[in-house]
Amino acid sequence: MKKLFLCSVFLFLWAVSCKNSQENSPSIYETNEELSGGENFTTYDLSENAFGAEGKQLTPQQSNDFTTGNSFFRSNWVIAPGSVQTLDGLGALFNANSCGGCHFKDGRAKPPLSSNEPLNGLLFRLSIGNDAQGKPIPEPNYGTQLQDKAILGVNPEAKVSINYQEIAGNYPDGTSYTLRKPIYTFSQNNYGNFSPNMLFSPRIAQQMCGLGLLENIKEGDILALADENDANNDGISGKPNMVWNILTQSFTLGRFGWKANVATLKEQTAGAFHGDIGITSSLFPQEDLTNYQQTLLGNIPNGGTPEIEDINLEKVINYTKMLSVPVRRDAKNNDILKGKQLFMQLNCNACHKPSFVTGNNNAISALNNQVIRPYTDMLLHDLGEDLADNRPDFRANGREWRTPPLWGIGMLEVVNRHTFLLHDGRARNAEEAILWHGGEAEKSKNDFKNLSKNERDLLLKFLNSL
Repeated sequence: MKKLFLCSVFLFLWAVSCKNSQENSPSIYETNEELSGGENFTTYDLSENAFGAEGKQLTPQQSNDFTTGNSFFRSNWVIAPGSVQTLDGLGALFNANSCGGCHFKDGRAKPPLSSNEPLNGLLFRLSIGNDAQGKPIPEPNYGTQLQDKAILGVNPEAKVSINYQEIAGNYPDGTSYTLRKPIYTFSQNNYGNFSPNMLFSPRIAQQMCGLGLLENIKEGDILALADENDANNDGISGKPNMVWNILTQSFTLGRFGWKANVATLKEQTAGAFHGDIGITSSLFPQEDLTNYQQTLLGNIPNGGTPEIEDINLEKVINYTKMLSVPVRRDAKNNDILKGKQLFMQLNCNACHKPSFVTGNNNAISALNNQVIRPYTDMLLHDLGEDLADNRPDFRANGREWRTPPLWGIGMLEVVNRHTFLLHDGRARNAEEAILWHGGEAEKSKNDFKNLSKNERDLLLKFLNSL
């Protein structure tokens, strides 16, 4: 009887201890946290098509728009005049002949692995500083984007070769690692010399999943996270990028691009057609050529004015809005929960905010009131000199980047057959991405390095479940 009593007391105390431990632990499983894209935009398709799944609760018309937009997204544009007039007008200068050329299977591009590989999915923003309002000033001869491809009879702008410098390092426990630093060489400049004041920034194409949800996060919820002057003294000072919105002709919150330098998916999509493929639209009606290039090239074939009509552009935009996010894998797994706890303990969630609730006024009603887990605060953060491009973009300085969403990174290898991360793809995996962090993330990086190997593996296991 005494043994039974003592056993009961032990079990009671153990249960209380576990309960208190769970209540105090940030790693405990949260209800439905595997639904990264909420009830309506989480897909259970974990195949190579995981980033291209259509959301749920769409109207028949929205579903039709998704299908049509998907077709335009994947189709190759051709030189005008073409047999299919809705798909002609490529170039004259361009980076890819389709949206899918950079975002293969709606995923993330990988950088060239050697100096001889083409730049498929990696482009270079150009400028010579900012104007009085913070807008990047185009490079006089080459504009705001380097285009390394061209139609027949036209020279591409230039060639960029990439080599990598290997940087060796060691964890405090003696485990070794290597990082690779990209070194860029510009050659074959076909439209004159670059300005001596030219600034450039490499940008890798990101995965497309969940973009409509990110656009539908309430602006106030993002701005509430900003702490530009680090008033709470936690070392984290995220700030919003306020950018020129061509739709409203005013400065509004930037959400998209590596520096949050674009306000809306409509502008992001039309801008990609314009700069990446050379396709004009009602938002960007002029060919993407500098005055010097226009004079040099003269009349070039076009696919109409504009080359993509509004009705088709809107379908592509809606397609990008209605893409789902892959479901979390093994979200209740004990190792992954331990990794999540370490993620919180290292304060990674200060920038990679786990969750939001979307707004309720979107025309695509399925996007409204969704509990989503993108792991981003949508703000700019200083990541240190090692990751600096030294090119300002509106309010973003040369060391600042938007916190990239982490959802879907564990599916990159399945969808795109690689695990390259960061704005230029230099990190070969999540571990290297962490080790490149500096600036506001310097302490978190050093705390990661001071973990045991088993703890580091647990944190990486958590990241790869996202």
